[in-house]
Amino acid sequence: MKRLIALRGATCCRNNTDDIAAQVVALYDELLEQNQLRESDIVSLIFSVTRDLDAINPAAALRHAGRAANLALFVVQEAETRDSLERTLRVLIHCYMDDEFTPCHVYQNGAEILRPDRSKKT
Repeated sequence: MKRLIALRGATCCRNNTDDIAAQVVALYDELLEQNQLRESDIVSLIFSVTRDLDAINPAAALRHAGRAANLALFVVQEAETRDSLERTLRVLIHCYMDDEFTPCHVYQNGAEILRPDRSKKT
C-alpha cells in the first residue's frame, strides 16, 4: 500500500540562469534517484528561493530541461530571516511511496549545513 510523503531538498546557486537551471535539475534528479521515485508517483513540487535568486524561475527551468511536464509546480520566495543561508533553492516534493519506504532528503552544493542530520555522507 502507498502513502503520501514529503521529500525535502536544497541546493545553493549562483544568481544566473545557467547555474540555477543546472542546480534545480541536479537536485530534482538526485531526489528521484536516491528515492527510486518515478514522476508518475509525484503529486506536486513546491520550490522556494531566497530573495537573491531572481535570474530564472526554478519551475520554468525544470520544465525547460524536459522534467516534470505534467506535474503541479509552484514557486515562492523564502521568508527572510536573520543569518539565513544566501542563494538557496529549496524543494518540497509530495509523492506516493510504499508504506515501508524511508525518505532520503537531499541537501547539496553548500546547502548541507541546513540539515547535516539529513545530508548524505560521502
